[in-house]
Amino acid sequence: MSTLDKSHQEAVETVRDLIKGIDTAMFTTISPEGLVSRPMKTQEVEFDGDLWFLTKKDTSKFDEILHDPRVNVVYADKSYVSIRGTARIVEDLEKKKEFWSAGYNTFLKTTYDDPNVILIQVHAEAAEYWKSGNLAEMATYMFKRITNQDTEKSDLNKTVDLE
Repeated sequence: MSTLDKSHQEAVETVRDLIKGIDTAMFTTISPEGLVSRPMKTQEVEFDGDLWFLTKKDTSKFDEILHDPRVNVVYADKSYVSIRGTARIVEDLEKKKEFWSAGYNTFLKTTYDDPNVILIQVHAEAAEYWKSGNLAEMATYMFKRITNQDTEKSDLNKTVDLE
């Protein structure tokens, strides 16, 4: 494995670990009026560089993605992760069936084979994260920031390339 492949794999694994177990993300698209964010449930699939979401065609996000596929997805829990990427609409029936759960029958008021149901696949290009799980590390990081000390070597806040 080349150094580039290894660093890419490490970046993907870091993001995977940070977002694992966080069910809901804030999904941001670009509308004619500007940025629009809304909570969406992430599909329970191990992050490999792509994120998956189920929705319907008759939503504003569908039209916004068709007009401009650039999106941002933010996760917040023990850590904070902001993922920038490109979205595409996927209408694959088997993929929809794979991600479907009984909860969607109630939430979306339909079934996976409804032609109005779509998947949004977000190909992650970069992620910025802020770790906040270790209070001592965070306090040290904040102290260094406040006193204008170098925080470049800290891994509490970092942007990683995922392509």
